[in-house]
Amino acid sequence: MKSTLVFFTSSRADYGKIKEVIKKIKKIKYKIIVTGSHLLKEYGYTVDHIKKDFPLKNLIVFSNQKFNDSGKYIFEKTTIGLNKILKRYKFDLAIIHGDRVETLAAASTFMLNRIKIAHIEGGELSGTVDEMIRHSVSKLANVHFVTNKIAKKVLINSGEKKENIFITGSPDIDILKSQKRPNIKEVKKRYKIPFDKYAISFLHPVTTEGFQKNNINSKIYFKTLKSCNAVNFIQFVPNNDDFSKIILKNLKTNLKNCKNVKILPSMRFEFYLTLLENSKFIIGNSSSAIMEAPYFGIPSINVGSRQINRFGEQLSTNIDFSNKNILKSIKNIKIKKSKKRKTIFGVGKSSDKIIKIINSKKFKKINLQKSYKNLI
Repeated sequence: MKSTLVFFTSSRADYGKIKEVIKKIKKIKYKIIVTGSHLLKEYGYTVDHIKKDFPLKNLIVFSNQKFNDSGKYIFEKTTIGLNKILKRYKFDLAIIHGDRVETLAAASTFMLNRIKIAHIEGGELSGTVDEMIRHSVSKLANVHFVTNKIAKKVLINSGEKKENIFITGSPDIDILKSQKRPNIKEVKKRYKIPFDKYAISFLHPVTTEGFQKNNINSKIYFKTLKSCNAVNFIQFVPNNDDFSKIILKNLKTNLKNCKNVKILPSMRFEFYLTLLENSKFIIGNSSSAIMEAPYFGIPSINVGSRQINRFGEQLSTNIDFSNKNILKSIKNIKIKKSKKRKTIFGVGKSSDKIIKIINSKKFKKINLQKSYKNLI
């Protein structure tokens, strides 16, 4: 069986980015490789969402991990699974997103199988291991679809050719601006959310900081939220990265029986955007506080180092892991939404731009063999 285009998704986050791009495809044969946390019950088995969105004949599904598997094990299992798939299928172009270890494994495997790679949202700065992975994927990619001119400059400064870098904005902005998103009543009904007013909370591992620091920081964070009886929280479980198990343990120890906290494993991206749009604020260390919240004028509190270097983080209140600072930030945050919405990651129609570029003559001339700009 032959196909020309393949998308790779391993998490709720990257699927939200590529979903709209896939929907725009016409007259091009494609497959979607689905793996990662999509197949874990701890995250709501989100592969079922993808099966509802696209024909089953277009999906290639394989398992590469269990909850709390190490990043190095996930990398190994991803490359083994992909190599088996690539013995059966022929692809000319692979479209991948972001900065997860599965993405790095996919980029490495596609490159070694001589498949051209297009990377969405390269050039972003964030800190921690995510940034190292993201830049590594960019070095393996032939084409870059970036969110803004700052990301393009980062890639050019790293030796990438500017003619292979396209500013398209982030595809999730297409969903954000869509009039087809569910309303908040539908979201609350589907996910059994009992609160009229609420804040959103994420706490993901910072894998470069080790077990002890993740343990200490997550204890501080969840104990502090537990003491905030006047605020309702929608708390999402952490990404399946190194040290996620200890964070999840501290989450459940402190918040499981709190009447003002609703714990969710995952949420369809369009539902999440409506949830975010109607929230009072977002807190924790998710990129959503930096990338999506400003479009809705939602204030955010960024805790710790995970997003500290990301473009746009200056729009957040940035604090360290201390009970005093977290409580103070929650107390002082301006709940009133800003009327001026920030557009630092695009203005919409990103998916249309990506598809148009893929179909262009210029794109077809981009070589599989990379060469880098001489920076000397």
